[in-house]
Amino acid sequence: MRFSKYHGIGNDFVMLADLEDGLRLRPEVVRALCDRRFGVGGDGVIRVAPGDVDTDFFMDYVNSDGSIGEMCGNGIRCLARFVNDHGYSAKDTLRIGTRAGIKVVELGPGNDVTVDMGPPIFVPDEVPVEWNGSDALHAKIELEDAVVEAACLSMGNPHAVVFVDEEPGDPRPAGRAIETHAMFPNGTNVEFAHVEAANRVRMRVWERGAGETLACGTGACVVAVAAKLVAGADEEVTVALPGGELQVAWKGSLDEEAPVFMTGPAVRAFEGDVDIDQLMGGAS
Repeated sequence: MRFSKYHGIGNDFVMLADLEDGLRLRPEVVRALCDRRFGVGGDGVIRVAPGDVDTDFFMDYVNSDGSIGEMCGNGIRCLARFVNDHGYSAKDTLRIGTRAGIKVVELGPGNDVTVDMGPPIFVPDEVPVEWNGSDALHAKIELEDAVVEAACLSMGNPHAVVFVDEEPGDPRPAGRAIETHAMFPNGTNVEFAHVEAANRVRMRVWERGAGETLACGTGACVVAVAAKLVAGADEEVTVALPGGELQVAWKGSLDEEAPVFMTGPAVRAFEGDVDIDQLMGGAS
């Protein structure tokens, strides 16, 4: 099987072209491909499938643990760069289908790609998060040893943003607990964010189905939105993650729906061939 490895500021993916729509990503195969010791290594696998009458391609995204992902902001930028690099499309603007709806992606200069991520979702039942009220921007999450306040919203996939007073530390202990908390029927991504200035936010992320990653595109979007609503940040912010920076702009409010625009790089790391039967025999 031919594959390509791409990353968006360190959030890395195994890319598979399947323009005949004949490949099905079994969870055990995804786990083997993403294994960083026995496989290719990655935070997830993206199968690039054919689009329909309204789209150019479909992004079939699967997390490294084999679970299905609705949307991936870094991944969709990588998909756009992948199809351009390999001559599957010469368009500068693409309509890409995802499980979270159609996203419009524009290839910019160099490695930069801009994505219209659509409007954020605040209605608790649609995030989903179990919380009474019209939004869950100040939700209280009861953990074993603490009560954590989080802004819970969605970019087509669920997120819980926890603001901290200093540079975010290790996201693993609280991240694991919040990801699988009973308040989130589908689990959740968890972001720990510090507003350094009105136009700059620093974050670390615990991704549902992948654990800590160097970057999360949808996570950066919800952090920018929540920072504007909860912490008074600007409508255009730089979101700094361990793997690099993303530019996020949102001109909306709770009363006025508006799309979130995210810009950042998508980079090809390497390509190769993998024998799936051999890989499965050597995977942990």
